[in-house]
Amino acid sequence: MTPEEFRLSGYAVVDWIARYMEELEDYPVLSPARPGEIRARLPPRAPEAGEPLEAMLRDLDEIVLPGVTHWQSPNFFAYFSANASAPAILGDLVSSGLGVQGMLWATSPAATELETHVLDWLVEMLDLPEEFSSRSSGGGVIQDTASSAALCALLAARERVSDFQINQRGVDRPLVAYASAQAHSSIEKAVKVAGIGRENLTLIDVDERYAMRPQALVEAIRADKEVGRIPFFVAATVGTTSSSAIDPLKAIGEICRGHHLWLHVDAAYAGSAAVCPELRFIHDGVELATSYCFNPHKWLLTNFDCDVFYVADRATLIRTLSVLPEYLKNRATESGAVLDYRDWHVPLGRRFRALKLWFVIRHYGVEGLRRHIRRHVALAKEFATWVEEDARFELAAPVPLSLVCFRHVGGDEVNQRLMDRLNASGEIYLTHTKLDDKLTLRLAICGTYTEHRHVEQAWRLIREAAAMGHPEPTGPGKAEPGQ
Repeated sequence: MTPEEFRLSGYAVVDWIARYMEELEDYPVLSPARPGEIRARLPPRAPEAGEPLEAMLRDLDEIVLPGVTHWQSPNFFAYFSANASAPAILGDLVSSGLGVQGMLWATSPAATELETHVLDWLVEMLDLPEEFSSRSSGGGVIQDTASSAALCALLAARERVSDFQINQRGVDRPLVAYASAQAHSSIEKAVKVAGIGRENLTLIDVDERYAMRPQALVEAIRADKEVGRIPFFVAATVGTTSSSAIDPLKAIGEICRGHHLWLHVDAAYAGSAAVCPELRFIHDGVELATSYCFNPHKWLLTNFDCDVFYVADRATLIRTLSVLPEYLKNRATESGAVLDYRDWHVPLGRRFRALKLWFVIRHYGVEGLRRHIRRHVALAKEFATWVEEDARFELAAPVPLSLVCFRHVGGDEVNQRLMDRLNASGEIYLTHTKLDDKLTLRLAICGTYTEHRHVEQAWRLIREAAAMGHPEPTGPGKAEPGQ
């Protein structure tokens, strides 16, 4: 494909993406495809001769789109969205066009220095501790997801534990990690991948707001020390997946300082909110964290994948993950004047992810990003009010940001049927969790294109689905939105 042929094909592909954006609301949010249906429509063997782009675009429409769950739909309220935006897509396109493999500073200085600089911008934008800036002893790096950040933090924490501590009794003693009972499953996966063992992850009880109980953490640490185990790592969450609970970072951080434990703060979903000064209460105590991560691909208009991971002491992380074979040695690395991000994560290779984040921040500006977050938080508060005013429903958790956890008072079976009916309609997509062992519906408002009318429609659909086989309650109820 010549540059001119690429130019013409590129126009056609961008037109296809733009048309998809225009038609997003026309597609069923949750794909109705059955297992094996998409593969059955694909040819059994690869083509011997090349095919024209027109044929590929036609198959995108006829084969691929019917099997796509539309994460960018304004009616996607499931999980936490992987929100995308046009500037981020363009940044990713440039990254693909450049084809950079930025494992070392020397393999593309701009890939490293732009990433370092943009992540320093974010330290200021989110009012994070100065220790996370590259100007200090710490710094930031873009990982693929928060799962990778958790693994890197855990590995670095293990590295920090001295051989003397482990072997002072002449035998290896198990290391113990701690997380809230509401923490993301990535913490459990990290301890398994790292070889720590699931049996050495202690899940700490939560309070009535589903946040970690600091006193329970203290008691668990004390009990482990008494039997010769070595506490070394604590994961605290800012915005849990089930309920957007916020662990008390200051209290947990002080406990970690007192016991010399690594504190990793997982703010994958909620961290983006700190771009708004009035929402920075979520980070109260983050200055005590040893590492921290958040996902711009969840709520900051930067398409998947993009996790920002900070450490207060980069030397420990680099010592943990650095391997330098002869074929990677170069003068820039040996000078000590550059960062080689290959030493900051598990893979050697890395894409130029910083470009899409750079495009997003420059296109929207800090104020534009704040408007985006504030709009979603306001919509969630309004939806929560509607729930509270309808006698058939109840809120299942506080609503600090843009996730609303609610349920029908009729019980688990009613809520399951309600969710299944809504998702099968194609007009909306919700997911569930369990809180206090009760099936709970989650409505996460994070989408790039989600507006007031979409949230209002979601509430109407929920009410209509609840009314099917369940008459309106007697007594005071909820008026229609806007009345």
